Amino acid sequence: MTAHAAFLRVYEPLAAFEGEERRRWDRVTARDALPPDAVVALEREAAVRALVGRVPSVLPVIEEHAHVLEVDGVTLVCPWRTRLRALEALEDFVADLPDPVVRSFVPPALVAAGSVELARRRVERPGERSHQLLSTWQVPLRWFVLVDPEEREYDPGRAPAPGAAPGGRLVGPAAGRRAGRTLVYRTPMSRARRRVARALSVLRRTVDDGVVTEGVEDLGRWLEEFHPRSLVELDYGGLVHLLDDAELAQDESARDIAGALAALGAGEPVKAAAAYGRVTARMKALQAVESAN
Repeated sequence: MTAHAAFLRVYEPLAAFEGEERRRWDRVTARDALPPDAVVALEREAAVRALVGRVPSVLPVIEEHAHVLEVDGVTLVCPWRTRLRALEALEDFVADLPDPVVRSFVPPALVAAGSVELARRRVERPGERSHQLLSTWQVPLRWFVLVDPEEREYDPGRAPAPGAAPGGRLVGPAAGRRAGRTLVYRTPMSRARRRVARALSVLRRTVDDGVVTEGVEDLGRWLEEFHPRSLVELDYGGLVHLLDDAELAQDESARDIAGALAALGAGEPVKAAAAYGRVTARMKALQAVESAN
């Protein structure tokens, strides 16, 4: 839960929810919803509080809320599901590392408690699922498969805060930040699913790397869990503060990924590699900031 993360969100229509959960989101939509950057700040604060507590709980505690969009007169909501996402992240973390390494970061008792809580939650709320995927320091390339270049919405935001670095590039915790600075793509669920299907058709015929294909397959399965009239949003989130105006304005990663897939389908691997390489270079530049002094 870092400020320097991108998000893939699914907004479902209110009709997709039932019972008490439907009533909860009705109440949320009746009042002003928080903008995504404010939510990130709240989740980050909750995560820090959990980590510095005695004994550290690791898992944040925060009020259940949702992002809200109004599209063509239809109200769509994307529940935060902060606790669920934290539990799933802990599960993924411990699954990928040896026990001695896990113990260096998380007490075994907390891992066990988190596992029990997640299992109980899945039994008690079988229809509950995470509406957001998070990626720190980069946008996963497979996310761009879901969107069209023409769905890109870029807002440079308002003037930098006093003391910001020239050019708008982030050099300190808050330098260069602009209110309202965003880069997002939004697309209907039906289009996102069709694009996944087309991408998989090309990848299965042309790419030997099973990891790439499996990543897109997993993404497609995740989308199938939601209402067919949902909206999919790819949000650069806090990553926009790691790039200057020119870099953001020129970032056409969705177009490059679409071009790479089209070239693969047309039997032009060199052209595909060039387009893929441009996106990879952008994401590597973002990742490099994580270890910058």
